[in-house]
Parts: sequence; structure tokens; C-alpha cells
Amino acid sequence: MGFFVVQYSQKFGHPGGDWQLLKHLGRYAFRYRQLLLLSFILLLPLAFASAIQPVLIGQAISLVRQEPVPEFLQRLSLSQGLRLIAMLLLVTVVLRLSLQGIQSYLIQKVGQNITADIRQNLFDHVLALPMTYFDRTPVGKLITRLTSDVEALGDVFATGAVGILIDMFTIIAIAVIMFMEQWLLALVLLALLIPVTGLITYFQAQFRKANYQSREELSRLNTLIQENIQGVNIVQIFGRERYNAYQFRKVNQRYNREVDKTIFHDSAISATLEWIALVATAAVLMVGGWLVLGDNLTFGVLASFMLFAQRLFDPLRELAEKFTLIQSGLTAVERIQEILAQPVTIRDPQTPLMLPAKGGGEIRFEQVSFAYQPGEWAVKNLDFVIPPGEKVALVGSTGAGKSSVIRLLCRLYEPNQGRILIDGVDIRHLAQADLRRYVGVILQDPFLFSGDIYSNIVLGESYTFDEVEAIARQLNLHEFITHLPQGYHTPVRQRGSNLSTGQKQLIAFARVAIRQPRILVLDEATASLDVGTEAVIQTALQRLWQNRTVVMIAHRLATIRQVDRILVLKSGQVIEMGSHQELLNQGGLYAHLHRLQFAGLGVS
Repeated sequence: MGFFVVQYSQKFGHPGGDWQLLKHLGRYAFRYRQLLLLSFILLLPLAFASAIQPVLIGQAISLVRQEPVPEFLQRLSLSQGLRLIAMLLLVTVVLRLSLQGIQSYLIQKVGQNITADIRQNLFDHVLALPMTYFDRTPVGKLITRLTSDVEALGDVFATGAVGILIDMFTIIAIAVIMFMEQWLLALVLLALLIPVTGLITYFQAQFRKANYQSREELSRLNTLIQENIQGVNIVQIFGRERYNAYQFRKVNQRYNREVDKTIFHDSAISATLEWIALVATAAVLMVGGWLVLGDNLTFGVLASFMLFAQRLFDPLRELAEKFTLIQSGLTAVERIQEILAQPVTIRDPQTPLMLPAKGGGEIRFEQVSFAYQPGEWAVKNLDFVIPPGEKVALVGSTGAGKSSVIRLLCRLYEPNQGRILIDGVDIRHLAQADLRRYVGVILQDPFLFSGDIYSNIVLGESYTFDEVEAIARQLNLHEFITHLPQGYHTPVRQRGSNLSTGQKQLIAFARVAIRQPRILVLDEATASLDVGTEAVIQTALQRLWQNRTVVMIAHRLATIRQVDRILVLKSGQVIEMGSHQELLNQGGLYAHLHRLQFAGLGVS
């Protein structure tokens, strides 16, 4: 089996080669060991039925030519002997076809189950990865690995891995019977497997490199498609159709070149196998003819070996036909393993702590520093306390670190230094689900899933329709929702394209409010609302603010005048702190930003 599975280059980070990849796949296969065991049991009669057929045909020829045959045939007449051999051939054919059908069904079933398991595990793992991974990984790359790579992986098992075992059993059975028939001709045929081993090993390595590169180019192609579809309005507004089509053409051509390389190596191995099969037939004919002329071999045995020459290379021909699927599948395992090897750095503790039942929502940052890139601090030495129930605004220029503070509070990122506490408990000691129920976040650009209004508010939790309607009435959203075509069950198109930005934001308010968080985070939550909608939501906001700690990011300073305290950030550090009027009196950065925003409006 060595020429089927080679030690692949460490270039792609798999020192164990294909064996290691198949071992990883085997962990999934172990779950279906009973079906696999049944499939492997069928290998023995399948291999025997395939290997015995050339012997039976050879015996029929020897019987007709009155050459030496086994004793049980000598006792029969010619017609009786031929009928017996024909019946035995029919039995082997029926046995082979029926067992192949059963085994193919079992293997395909196991292959599809393994594919589904790996797809599920990969999806679960991707959702658990830290945000730093998504910051550096294109969405198109992930989609490619979750779809086409997983499908190719199923092929490597259902069509390739077990198919290799079937072929190996067949080769071994044929080899044993050949040596029992005539050792010299058996050696001639088996000797020709040596160059086949070398050639397959070489072409396998070349195909694998080209296949890996072609899938990388496919990832880039999918990324480009995804970006252009999502940003099609920008493409059209700025007249970038021709330029973006040119970019796509370049990536598409690179992908096409890499696919051409895989086709070349796949075709090369198929052609090589055909040539070696012809050489094997010629070698058997030449050596066997010499033995027949010397009366050292019967014509029937020579005929059997002519068939053996074909049968021995049939598994190799089948391998050539499956070659693309096998190598694509192993490449897919390799690429999927790269994602599964990504560490989940933000995990729940083994014994998570519980927040105090009567906690009020205190937030404490203790010397917190964080960098997206080493040495480039987004926040540095943040040290502040927000008492329970206080309303605090974070203000600063773009890049000051406001959104980073929110991401750290929600534990989407881990701080490099320091710690963050809620009601005296380090958030790293909390279960993530508990933390994110405790902290409700409303973003500037809300994301809606496919479904309806109701499902986008409950997000899979067990809130009743009455609870959803009650929270909508509380937030003054009920009238807006009931005016939609199907009310709360109005379908939401992709990313909420059939709703206005303001309507989507209102739904985002409802999905947070129904969870009754103790801490409310507003990240420019009203920036996308028109004046009328914002007026509607202000009353709802006042209700949401009651008995809650509120942290809000705002660029429009008019929206934060009523907060208790304002933290002014610059380069990731708090440089000013106080109420609206106190900061204006200080004449610092906040006063400067206020003058720039309200210059000429006479606002104080």
C-alpha cells in the first residue's frame, strides 16, 4: 500500500504526511465501526471471486486442449467439465456483483455520515474561534472549506480510502493464486509493480502540490465573489464594474492554470498505467510462450496469466480513475485540519463562577491593555470603575479605542494585560453565555438573520409570543411591526434588505431588551436612525436605562448630555473624565470636539 500513500512534503505543515491525515479521518470512521467491519468482511469473498476467475478460464482452455487439469475435472467428460466451470464462473460473477453493490452502499453511507460529522464539527469550531482569527481570515476562504473541501473529504473516504483496501486485497489474492499457479510468471508481473510504485509516488506528490494551490486560488476566487456581491452597491455607484471584472479575471486565470496542472498529472498517471499494463501483458506472453515451447507450461495456465496481467492492473486503473478524488480529498483533510488546529483561546472555565444574584452591574477595568497587533496598543493601562446604575459615555476620535473597550467587556477579545471585573467577578471566570446575557449590546449596524421578525428577536431562545409583543409595546415598536405585511411573522430577507436601517435597529433594541440585561452597551446605536425614529426610540431608551448600568459610544455629542459621566479616550487611554459641563469647563479635548461639532450653531 506504500505507493498509494506517500510521505507528503512538510511544506503544508503535515510532517506525518497522508498517513497522519488518514489517521485523523479514522477517528471519525471509528464511530461507524460496525458498518465498516461488515464492509471489510466482504473484502475476502470479493477478492477471492475476482482472483479465481482467470484460473477457471484457464482450466476451461486446458480442458478443451486436453492438457493436465485437476483430478476432479479429469473424472468428468468434456461437456460436464465445461458446464461445471461455467457454473463456477457464474457463481463468482453473481457473488462479486452482489457483494460489490452491498459494500458500495455501506461505504457511501459511512462516507456521508463522516462528511456530515466533520462539517458539523468544523462549523462548531469556527463559531468558537476568537475574533482575531476572523480579523485575518477572508470569509470566502472559510466558506470554501465548509462546503467544497468537506464534500471532497467525503469522497476520499467513500471512494478512495476503502477503495484502496479493496484494491489491495484483490492484488494480494491475485498474487497468492499466481504463485500457486506459476512462480516465474508471478515474479515477472509483480516486478513490474516496482516502476509503477515510483511513478505513482512521483505523480501523487506533484498532483498534490498543484491541487493544494488550486484550492487556495478557489478560496481567493470565492472571497472576491463574496466581497463584490456584498458590496455591489459600492461597485455600481463608483463605476468599478470593469476594474473589478479585471481583478476577477486575473484570479480566475490563476485558478484555471492550477487546475490545468492537476489535470496534467492526473492524465499522466492514467497514461503511464496503460503503458505498463501493455508491457506486463507483453512480458507474460514472451516468458510464458518460451515456457510453453519448452513444455514447462500449459497453454491454459498461460491464458490464465494473460488474464492475471489484466486483473492485476485493474485495481491500479481504478486508482487512476479515483486519483483526482483521492488527492483532492486528502488535500481537503489537510486544509480542514488547518482550521481545526486553530486554538480556541477564549474558553469557559472548568468551574465557572456565578454573578451575584443581587448584583447591580458594576464594571471595573484594572490596568487593562490590549493590542490587535503586537506593539500596537488599542487600549493601554485602562483603569476605571463604573458603579452600578451609572450612565457613562465613551468619547474620542476615530481609533481612540472606544469600540475596543466594548469588545473587551463582552470578551470577544482577551486583554494582553490586566483584568476586567463585573460585580467583583473576573469575566474570565464566567461562562460566556452568562456574561453575554448579563451584558446586552446594541450595535450601530444590526445584523438580521433569514427568518421572520419574531425569530430575529428571540434568536432561538424560548420566549413566548406574548413576551415578544409585550417588549415591543414597551419600546413603542408594536405599531411599526403590526403595519408590516405579516406582522411579527413578516419574512426577513438576507441581512434584512426588505427593512429600513431604522427598522432593523428597532428590532435590535427589542432583541436586547427582552433579555433584561443588567448592563446595557450602546455602540452608536441611534446613529442610523432618522429624527422621527430616534424620537420614538428615546422614550424606549429611557425605560431601558432604568436600574441598569449603561455604557454608550457616541460621536454625536448632543446624545450624551444627560449621562452621569463621560470618559474621553485618546490613543487607548482615558485622558479626561467628568460630566458634560465639567468637561466643557476644563477646555480640553472634549471641549475641542464639542466646538468642532457645534461650531456656528450656538449650542453650549
